[in-house]
Amino acid sequence: MSPFRENLFAGKSAFVAGGTSGINLGIAKRFAQLGARVAVVGRNPEKAANAAREIGHDAIGLSADVRDYAAIRTAMEQVVAHQGRMDIVVSGAAGNFLAPALGMSANAFRTVVDIDLNGTFNVFRGCHDLLNLPGASLIAITAGQAVNPSPLQIHACAAKAGINQLIRVLAMEWGPDVRVTGISPGPIANTEGMARLAPDDAAREGHYARIPLKRWGEVEEIAEAAVFLCSDAARYITGTILDVDGGSQLGDASPRNLARGMAPAG
Repeated sequence: MSPFRENLFAGKSAFVAGGTSGINLGIAKRFAQLGARVAVVGRNPEKAANAAREIGHDAIGLSADVRDYAAIRTAMEQVVAHQGRMDIVVSGAAGNFLAPALGMSANAFRTVVDIDLNGTFNVFRGCHDLLNLPGASLIAITAGQAVNPSPLQIHACAAKAGINQLIRVLAMEWGPDVRVTGISPGPIANTEGMARLAPDDAAREGHYARIPLKRWGEVEEIAEAAVFLCSDAARYITGTILDVDGGSQLGDASPRNLARGMAPAG
């Protein structure tokens, strides 16, 4: 059961970049369920249209690449023309793959940084004069790689670290009219990323063992965190990156690892 009341976002307009699948689609659905007029944008026009139909509530699905400032700006202008100035903007488009630094081309590195970091800047910079001020709320989707180095993900680590600093700088520059926050999800079930990282039962059990809460998160739990950050309950929160990860970023909480510190002194 959700703790949030019905129609919490009635009369508000929400824009979700990358909202055609996964976590971002879940966030868009939840905003719509709570009464917001929702628009999602993704690179694939067909996926965008399908996402809008899945969200329902007269949601809009648009096609634009977050790497292209002019394209994402045009999409946001279309949304404002249709449903008014935006109260909520979520930037969640991302790219990732596993590769060692020496096995990664400069173009491959640039592509992930361009989607994640430059894309977040483009979405937030492009939306500012289209926001309903004061009181607008911006959320960037980041990741634990921003603070915890992860081999084979040098591109994602660099991009997400940049996003964390972007959040903090914009919170300083754009307050008090705009609140800027981030969500850092842990392993989330039924997402493309986890399907690649843990494709079988053994790999999944290994993941569960390391997490203090002993499970993966649900898309709906990330969506509820986004609702909180955009609600009046969070009106004194800005510049914060909220870890929604079951404690997974704390370290290895597997029984084997914990037992090392419990062995009797000899």
